[in-house]
Amino acid sequence: MKEGIKMDNKYTEIEFCPGRNIGECVNELLDYKEKGKLVFGTFNGHKLYSDTVTLDNAFKEITGLSKAEYDQREEERIKRYKKQEEEHKQAIPKLIETWKAKGREVLTEDKLELWDKIVPIRLNDLYRGMELGNCLDIIKILNNGTFEEAKKAIYDQNHSGMSFGLICSMVKEFSPRGEEFVNYVR
Repeated sequence: MKEGIKMDNKYTEIEFCPGRNIGECVNELLDYKEKGKLVFGTFNGHKLYSDTVTLDNAFKEITGLSKAEYDQREEERIKRYKKQEEEHKQAIPKLIETWKAKGREVLTEDKLELWDKIVPIRLNDLYRGMELGNCLDIIKILNNGTFEEAKKAIYDQNHSGMSFGLICSMVKEFSPRGEEFVNYVR
């Protein structure tokens, strides 16, 4: 056997609990090392071995960055996110007016009061109003096009299960053809 190459047959495989981070998995492997046990576990497709693992080499293996580089990148990402969040909050009053106006270009008169109520809620929620545009795009197609065109558009929006459900609920509520479309697309 070449130096540095591990033969898995001399190691016992362990499974890391779902949701654990790299540091927690490394600590688990180090506990086995202290007990003199040769084990390995797989984290995001990367095998980590109890007798050679360190926090830094695990981070390098999994992320391509040292622990310090990873922490610095995360700190910068968090700063960017907080800045974007603050900019979004400051823009909400103007965005409310913009989205109310966009709704009036697409929705029927009887839906505008409800639209005006939900716009601020949606802008302050998880998706920051992304669903407002997605909903109006689908309704615009339903106003003049086919279910197949609207189906293609909603799938092209690349939703998660949660955002897909939200868009379907909104389309169902705001489009005269919404309920029929949602039954068609599901």
